[in-house]
Amino acid sequence: MGVLIILLIASISVAASFLVAFLWGVKNKQFDDDFSPPRRILFDDKPMSSDNEKVAN
Repeated sequence: MGVLIILLIASISVAASFLVAFLWGVKNKQFDDDFSPPRRILFDDKPMSSDNEKVAN
């Protein structure tokens, strides 16, 4: 029974640390990307090389 309590406390502390790390990342705007999405459509994909075209045919 004592091991169960230790494991419960350990799992709750790990979950709490992940929650704190996530909230810290959101607070510091680590997940905001205002530059890439609107400009990604402006750039074409890289053209296939002639080696890939030969394999595809």
